[in-house]
Amino acid sequence: MPNKRRDERRPRGELVADVLAVLWESGEPMTAQQVNAALDKGLARTTMATILSRLYDKGTLRRIPVVRGFAYEPVQDEAGLVAGRMRRELESDPRRDLVLRRFVSALSEDDEETLRQLLLEAEDEPK
Repeated sequence: MPNKRRDERRPRGELVADVLAVLWESGEPMTAQQVNAALDKGLARTTMATILSRLYDKGTLRRIPVVRGFAYEPVQDEAGLVAGRMRRELESDPRRDLVLRRFVSALSEDDEETLRQLLLEAEDEPK
C-alpha cells in the first residue's frame, strides 16, 4: 500500500478522535487489536498500539493488563475531555480575565444563560 502524500493525510488529531470515539462507544476496555478492527482503516498493529500508548502516557486512557498486553478505556467521558482542554488553554495564558471575557462575549444567548445558571449552582454547592 503506497504512503499517502503529506497533503493527503488526515487532519491532525482526527485519528485520535476516532480512536476515542470507538472507546467511548464501546463502554468496555478494548485491546489495540479490537480498536483497530472497530476502526477498520487498515492501520498497522504497531500504529494502533503507539496511539493507545501515547494516550495512556498523556493520562487520557487507563490501561488494564490482559493476557497478552493491555486493554484501554477512557479516563473521562467526551465532555470531561473537552472541559480539560478548555481549562489547560485558559491556564496557558497569563491574561485569564481577557481570555474569559472574549470567551463569554462569543457565547450564544442560550450558552450564556446556561453558564450563568451553572455559576449560580456552583455558588450554592458546599465547599
